[in-house]
Amino acid sequence: MKTEVLAAQAPETAQRAAEILLAGGLVAIPTETVYGLGANALDEVAVSKIFAAKGRPQDNPLIIHIAETKELERYCHHIPQAAYCLAERFWPGPLTMVLPCRQIVPAKTTAGLETVAVRCPETEITREIIRLAGVPIAAPSANLSGKPSTTTAEHVLYDLDGKIEAIVDDGPSRVGVESTIVDLTQERPRLLRPGGITPEALRETLGDLVVDPAVLGNLPPNAVVRAPGMKYKHYAPQADVLIVTGNSENAAAYVRRHFQPGNAVLCFEEELSLYEGMNPHSYGSREDEASLTHSLFAVLRELDQKEIGTIFARCPEGGGLAYAVQNRLKKAAGFHIVSGEET
Repeated sequence: MKTEVLAAQAPETAQRAAEILLAGGLVAIPTETVYGLGANALDEVAVSKIFAAKGRPQDNPLIIHIAETKELERYCHHIPQAAYCLAERFWPGPLTMVLPCRQIVPAKTTAGLETVAVRCPETEITREIIRLAGVPIAAPSANLSGKPSTTTAEHVLYDLDGKIEAIVDDGPSRVGVESTIVDLTQERPRLLRPGGITPEALRETLGDLVVDPAVLGNLPPNAVVRAPGMKYKHYAPQADVLIVTGNSENAAAYVRRHFQPGNAVLCFEEELSLYEGMNPHSYGSREDEASLTHSLFAVLRELDQKEIGTIFARCPEGGGLAYAVQNRLKKAAGFHIVSGEET
């Protein structure tokens, strides 16, 4: 199979992508978060192709993407008022809501759950593809399962060339990490995955928010999850990732004591000079959390080389967008974390 690369600006691209989806094919779609590997969410055979192309576990549910808030009622029922409040403030945008699903959504899409994760992406070309196709697009990140997510069309082509019909190229993703996921099916709203919409912003709208243990902790292998990105090791390059906590000087001293030839460092821009001679790579400024989310996966992909044995990673602390970076890096590291104070 030859994978087409379709320019988002070309007038025929949206129609071409819609035709491929309706024919049961796979199209990598751009969104403000990351690139998604899209299929007709209502076609079980097409959705099965997503799992095959990615090597994705079958019990990992997918997010369906819609073009407008009013489409929620086609695919969900018993929608709480909180969902409409969130949609009014954050849609189109990097927010996914878990809601009770109607029977029109096949079990393959929901991983057999009675709920479905739904979002309305910010990217106009993708919403236009959904409108033209007349069906929602099921789309996890467009990368091989477990690997760093894709934030450019070039990343997608590297992972999935020859495995999918087309990629819609709309340049680099603006946010750079997957959407925030909030579960609205329980008594209290529950954060399942942090992303471009911060916990603080959600609490402003909802007045209440429980953080699921999976956000910054490991779940047992037999756990049933309600949304993507909760259970398995994700976002990881080939090398082992080790998060080093503590202040800049102590962390750098720890890395220097344990650094071996063939290792690398993922650090903040302000710390580059501390890791001279240790293959340092900056993924943004500690003072600019948006720069960290924007560049995290791109830099992890640069470090996804068989020659690299261990990546010593620096992780931001606190809330806001830093919370999303913590989630991604800890999952990439398999929750392997050391203190810079250790010898």
